Amino acid sequence: MKKLLRLLYLFYEYLIAGPIFVIVTLLTAIITMLGCAAGNKDFWGYWPAHIWSRFTCVIFLMRVEVTGRENINPSESYVFVANHQGAYDIWTIFGYLNHNFKWLMKKSLENIFAVGTACKMAGQVFVDDSTIAGIRETITEAEETLKDGMSVVIFPEGSRSWDGKMIPFKRGAFLLASEFKLPVVPLTIDGSFTAMPRTTYNMTPTRIRLTIHKPIYPGEKGFNTRVLMTQCRESINSALPPSCKDE
Repeated sequence: MKKLLRLLYLFYEYLIAGPIFVIVTLLTAIITMLGCAAGNKDFWGYWPAHIWSRFTCVIFLMRVEVTGRENINPSESYVFVANHQGAYDIWTIFGYLNHNFKWLMKKSLENIFAVGTACKMAGQVFVDDSTIAGIRETITEAEETLKDGMSVVIFPEGSRSWDGKMIPFKRGAFLLASEFKLPVVPLTIDGSFTAMPRTTYNMTPTRIRLTIHKPIYPGEKGFNTRVLMTQCRESINSALPPSCKDE
């Protein structure tokens, strides 16, 4: 019975939900580009993608549960720091965080057809961490984005996990967070590795949990980067199941 259900789902994923997803993704990119070209990129850079992300989770039969929304203020700016189990991290955060923000995303994603252009027009920040000059340029661009009360989301691991467990954090993400001098909110995502690990495009319907932890506020002198990195990792780790926790 399980094998039959699995085959039925794969049939549904590739022949029904998949083609619909591609069409809706292109429409979302077009709407985002047209809206941002007309003005108010903070609105058009968030709401179409927010709806698209929820639609994606629903059409592929993923259930998303959120805890800790009371820990953040919708009118306050934050640096959100999340673990990166799989592709569904993006749809989970965009669709269910319920807080307007910009991504700090890999510069290579700028090359994705239509989506990369839409992200660029929406004001998403593409990170070039290959050189010191690139990091400085990223900081300047991100500060410009955040000056009007916008939040930002960072995956400090830099890439998706291979086994559901967190890989080492890159210090650069926390150097950026420290530069912004904004409260940092750790986010734990659990279940997106089961939904679709990085080794396959085959999906598995499952429950994805998003935990929003309490903000970490900078002191009078800002953040100690290493301490901030440790605090964020411990917070994220605390809401993971035993199979995904740091040893």
